[in-house]
Amino acid sequence: MAETLEKHIGRYFKESERLSKQKLVESIKKDFPDWSDNTINMYLSKLKKEGVINAPSRGIYELDGQKPFQPNISTTLKRIFNKVKREFPYISFCVWDTVWLNDFMRHQPFKHYTVVEVEKDASESVFAFLTDTTKSVFFNPDEEIFDRYIHNQDEVLIVKNMVSEPPLIEKDKIIIPALEKLLVDMLIDTSLFSAQQNEKEFIMQSVMEKYTLNELKMRRYAVRRNREEEIDELINISLAK
Repeated sequence: MAETLEKHIGRYFKESERLSKQKLVESIKKDFPDWSDNTINMYLSKLKKEGVINAPSRGIYELDGQKPFQPNISTTLKRIFNKVKREFPYISFCVWDTVWLNDFMRHQPFKHYTVVEVEKDASESVFAFLTDTTKSVFFNPDEEIFDRYIHNQDEVLIVKNMVSEPPLIEKDKIIIPALEKLLVDMLIDTSLFSAQQNEKEFIMQSVMEKYTLNELKMRRYAVRRNREEEIDELINISLAK
């Protein structure tokens, strides 16, 4: 039965890339009038799990035809991740590079930063460990440290405290931030994302054109970082363009 619905599902989205659940259910009932709401919900849930459709926000569905965010993980990032993982096998942390946002920007920044985000209780220990083996490591740098020291260096490693329950993904056995996390952090860590501040709207619009964003996941993280209104405004502006 779910396979039968899958054959029809693309037709429901021909006039609009996104449909409310009510509109989608109404369309399904025209083709399958004998199906109950519970039956339809069961099949929609099955198609979500199979990656046929996506629910980017509550009560909204879209075809999941866009590719997931899969940034290039450099050899340097892999080496740093594996080094920390060997020394601290039980902590929660992720690695990433600000260069990952360059694909969504009009103007390409001259500098990029390698970042290790670590659960708060272990972050100072990881910083001390990396300082012994790596040059130019900074711990939770503020705006003054960026202006005085970091902006003048070509290769910098930044160790930061990680907010609890961040959206993370795994690629090639390396834990990295989900795109939803980076977009919210971009609104807050203005020194780290200084090159992106004048292009926030363009970046969000570019991301939404290329990738499927889980808006619920992004909003939940934005709430934890007290940026729910800002992320909603950024999404709405991007959708309006």
